[in-house]
Amino acid sequence: MLGIFLRAQATNQKDSPQKESPPDVPDAIQVPAGEEVVVFAHASGSQIYICQASAGDRFSWTLKGPEAELHDRNDKVIGQHYAGPTWKLKDGSEVTGKAAAQVDSLDADSIPWLLVKVVNHGGKGTLSNVTTIQRVHTKGGKPPAEGCDAAHRDAENKSSYTADYYFYAPAK
Repeated sequence: MLGIFLRAQATNQKDSPQKESPPDVPDAIQVPAGEEVVVFAHASGSQIYICQASAGDRFSWTLKGPEAELHDRNDKVIGQHYAGPTWKLKDGSEVTGKAAAQVDSLDADSIPWLLVKVVNHGGKGTLSNVTTIQRVHTKGGKPPAEGCDAAHRDAENKSSYTADYYFYAPAK
């Protein structure tokens, strides 16, 4: 009898999609209560920086935007991430966000972890109800330490990075 129950339970687990668990993150980038993960994506690409003059004719690398592919847990490309910042999935849905909070990456040579609030939606699909995004587990992506001066004004630099993005929507 127990064997029949266990086989039935295994079948039910196989038939229903497994829910993605949220990552363990510091309080500063926790998502609001009542939201659940609706999609996970691993980004692989570049953070693009441009050399610009700042106060006092000093020059510094300024983030122009990301350029990355989004992959699911099986490494299948499911979308793109680009300036905005915008995330667009192959199902036609997209969101644009604005950073709401950040914490330093556990890797000192990597861009920070972020909590992003969605400010705009487009298309219909998986991202249609997304309200919050977390960027975690970052590797790389920081601007160069040097090479930005008057002689390199408006020069671009691509810094390779990877990160995990968790997209949240109100729980059903």
